[in-house]
Amino acid sequence: MTNSILWLLILAILIFIEIITLGLTTIWFAGGALIAFIISLFYDNLLIELILFLVISLLLLYFTRPLVLKYFNPKKVKINHEGIVGKTAMVANTIDNVRGAGLVVVDGTEWPAKALNNIIIEKGHKVKIHGISGNRLIVNIEKEENK
Repeated sequence: MTNSILWLLILAILIFIEIITLGLTTIWFAGGALIAFIISLFYDNLLIELILFLVISLLLLYFTRPLVLKYFNPKKVKINHEGIVGKTAMVANTIDNVRGAGLVVVDGTEWPAKALNNIIIEKGHKVKIHGISGNRLIVNIEKEENK
């Protein structure tokens, strides 16, 4: 019965930590502690309880956490950054790396931008997207305009 109180205490602590952090990590260990608590009510064997705690916790963490994060994490905004590299954009505000200014429009969406070779690119030029750094597109003037 002593183990039952220990597992109940561990369960309460893990749930409390999950509530204050919302990291979706300790909740899976709380599931393992719950199973260990239930087993401790019937069998007073700490080794079996510890093994079940670890196995159940790790199984829950491995199999259910990715699903929960995928469907219940609305903060994550997905962008197709691989698909945007190589596209052409129109400069909406002059790009000047020194001033940290620049805005381009790609497929109707405005993006902050900086020039690939630290050149100033005036508003109205077409640019090619070479990559992404943070939230800024790395752009360069398209070849046709360099002629």
